[in-house]
Amino acid sequence: MMASIKGKNTKPELVVRRGLHAVGFRFRLHDCALPGKPDMVLPRWHAVIFIHGCFWHAHDCPLFRWPGTRQEFWRQKIGRNRERDAEVEVSLDQAGWRVLKIWECAMKGSGRIGADAVVSLAADWLQSDRREGEIRGGGPCR
Repeated sequence: MMASIKGKNTKPELVVRRGLHAVGFRFRLHDCALPGKPDMVLPRWHAVIFIHGCFWHAHDCPLFRWPGTRQEFWRQKIGRNRERDAEVEVSLDQAGWRVLKIWECAMKGSGRIGADAVVSLAADWLQSDRREGEIRGGGPCR
């Protein structure tokens, strides 16, 4: 079952890519030269975008729930994902990159704000001078 879970080209990722491309943003995908292989790299804006699944990164939203079985395994695995996320963000910041995190719950679940709103918030953030941002369900970019 785990083999069928994709790490690239997920539905939320495709939605954001299509939306940003439609409003004129151009980007590279999964650049292995950068720490963490960001989902999208926008060199002109010196920005990267990560589109995180709420389960895999233990987001504090209704879409995340700890599994009932193999709890030790899942706590280690997801805990390491969160540690890696923090390390990658520090590395990118030190290299001068701006980082935007878009959470799956922004486009899915009861708190979703919708794809159009996500794309609009991401475009606004890209055109701003903010170093980091986050788009999540039920709330704006911070």
